[in-house]
Amino acid sequence: MQWMQSLSVGQPVAYSVLILSAIAVLGLALGHLKVRGLQLGVAGVLFAGIGFGHFRLTLQPEILGFVRDFGLILFVYTIGMQVGPGFFNALRRQGLSLNLLAAFIVLAGALLTLLAAWLLGIDFAAAVGIFAGATTNTPSLGAAQEALKQLPALEAARVGLPALGYAVAYPFGIMGIIFAMILVRVFFRIDVPREVEAFEAERHAEQEPLQRMNLRVTNRNLNGLRLHEIPGRDALGVIVSRVKYAGEEEVHVANGNTVLHEGDVVMAVGTRRHLHEFQVIVGQESPEDLMELPGPVTYERFVVTNREVLGRTLAELQLTQRFGVAPTRVQRAEVEMTAIPHLTLEFGDTVQVVGREVDMPKVATVLGNSVKELNKTSFIAIFLGILLGVLVGIQPFALGGLPMPVRLGLAGGPLLVAIVLSRIGRVGPLLWYMPPTANLVLRELGITLFLACAGLKAGEHFFALLFSHEGPVWLGVGAAITLLPLLLAAAIGRVLLRQSFVDVCGLLAGSMTDPPALAFANALHRSDAPSIAYATVYPLTMLLRILVAQLIVVCCVR
Repeated sequence: MQWMQSLSVGQPVAYSVLILSAIAVLGLALGHLKVRGLQLGVAGVLFAGIGFGHFRLTLQPEILGFVRDFGLILFVYTIGMQVGPGFFNALRRQGLSLNLLAAFIVLAGALLTLLAAWLLGIDFAAAVGIFAGATTNTPSLGAAQEALKQLPALEAARVGLPALGYAVAYPFGIMGIIFAMILVRVFFRIDVPREVEAFEAERHAEQEPLQRMNLRVTNRNLNGLRLHEIPGRDALGVIVSRVKYAGEEEVHVANGNTVLHEGDVVMAVGTRRHLHEFQVIVGQESPEDLMELPGPVTYERFVVTNREVLGRTLAELQLTQRFGVAPTRVQRAEVEMTAIPHLTLEFGDTVQVVGREVDMPKVATVLGNSVKELNKTSFIAIFLGILLGVLVGIQPFALGGLPMPVRLGLAGGPLLVAIVLSRIGRVGPLLWYMPPTANLVLRELGITLFLACAGLKAGEHFFALLFSHEGPVWLGVGAAITLLPLLLAAAIGRVLLRQSFVDVCGLLAGSMTDPPALAFANALHRSDAPSIAYATVYPLTMLLRILVAQLIVVCCVR
């Protein structure tokens, strides 16, 4: 132990790395232990940190604060980049119901706090800290402390009460959210893999899958018309990629200038509904499958990695006019679309092209098709995004009736900025794109560092307060503030609103603005699906918790 103490003084950086690495190793090992099929996952790092903190194997305050906050920033930023593309669809689909439940959790926790403080005689200055710790929301603690400093003639000793209440309630706050998820799973007998499968199926159902249909031209009014002249084709978003002329056996590439004749067979790509509407215009479905007939036609898929084509439409690239090929489909993330001319290309899109084999290398040159570029991580974009996120997070803005401005903090700012940037995709030469492997590595590193430091900080006073006279009372109040609103909201969401367990877990973690709980939920589902609901409710929840904490101080502390 003396060796460790001397190392902490003589080589603080080496000592800090040693402590953090030891906590990560022990915590992650603890997280992999299974008890009746359940694991703590990365949340095990928190408990390892509490143990180290209890034995005073901690870091210097400045180093501890930096590593904790930087880990949190990495985690929430990568989460925002991951869920950003699907965030706005989720917001439109069920944003209202999720946010109403999240607001209910916040307000119910605040009412429980006030009721417990009044009945048990807890100082409201301590109660607001218990509220912040039980809901694992550090910005609300900071807001409460700032509000206390603004009160006239307040005793100096009472200014420190929120931090003590926070330290007692925080560890169970994290455990309580995880415990609530487990209780919901057990009580409703949820089959997690089946829930994830159903959730993904529902998401994909919103986007109709593309199909192929072979059509024989029987409409005499189309005789002699070019494909781009067919009325209603552009509105339906149907793409014609192949044609077999009447009396011929070979298949040819079709494009907008292809002239149709009665008896020709064409292959169209689109959604089922639009294909049937297109069939009414063209003629009747043909038993011939142009995919199986001979001809100098093939197809290939190309990944868009050439920066010169980003933000340009397929019509502007003129692939048909230049190379005689026909783009038919574009896949973006998990969504497949027909390659309509006005579709704007983004980095990482996969374009399916029909044409002659000899022309395919020319198309690859235009689109890029570089796996190396696709897996390249732009650290300039990452750190610029973090910079913007921190600036947004620390920017104060005033709300009427409050004695001081509020901030989104180092968790809310980077999350919101990442969501917006991932939606934008590109600004000038910068691509707001992060390869999945890089995203996962940075995310796991960030949450591990954050939990290790949070555990170290809480462990310094946790056991002393826990076994003091007030500790058990505060701990019990914090447990009630954590569990009761969560379980009631989960029951409402599950029974009345018919929400999936995926959304419920994301709601519970997001309503507590708790990254460790989100990490547990993702690990439980073996999917990032809960992150969407988490991001949907996070902004409103963060603001409400900051506001409520300040209101408790302003209205109740005397």
